[in-house]
Amino acid sequence: MRRPDISEALRCLGAARSGPELRQQAEQLADELSAALQPRSVWAVWPLVRTGNRFRLEGTGVTLSGSTAARMLDGCETAALLACTLGARFDAMLRSAQARDMAKAVLLDALGSSFVEAGCDGAEEEISARFPALHRTDRFSPGYGDLPLDLQPALCAALDAQRRLGLTVTDSLLLNPVKSVTAVIGLSPTPQPARIRGCGYCNFRENCQFRKEGTTCGR
Repeated sequence: MRRPDISEALRCLGAARSGPELRQQAEQLADELSAALQPRSVWAVWPLVRTGNRFRLEGTGVTLSGSTAARMLDGCETAALLACTLGARFDAMLRSAQARDMAKAVLLDALGSSFVEAGCDGAEEEISARFPALHRTDRFSPGYGDLPLDLQPALCAALDAQRRLGLTVTDSLLLNPVKSVTAVIGLSPTPQPARIRGCGYCNFRENCQFRKEGTTCGR
């Protein structure tokens, strides 16, 4: 059973050096969250067809273009798409907390972000187990670098994410339920360097206390 990374959630709230009371509250809330639900994910792998700086996932409606895709997928012959969500139940839990206790809601929101990332990590482990001879790139999502958000509908359609996960894309290209992630992972016969760093990639970027204070966490 997976569990949110409490240290990561507190760090991105700017509370990495919090006292024992807040950490204990986070531990209790993480226990409640992981007992109530678990991240659900789907993934699939397709051959890549490259034309210049454009990569088409053969057999899907997904074409990745721009410098981000070119940098991340250089040397890759196949790529995985994945989607992960905490589902509508988390949204209901968050709304309930917001109505009763905003401090708890803020902490729950951060734990939810950490939890869905843990679900993505689990999906990556499954991919590695299924393709042990291939090397993964960092995962990267629409909205990172110049990879456009308008890829979301095509990624979700390729994975049949609405039927399999209840995951939809709003008119403003946000994922629903709120704690959901889609991502691309290149697969290569040769080892791949870690390339992703910075706020543009981080799932906490919209609510990060460091960014609100005009700084970064340095990761």
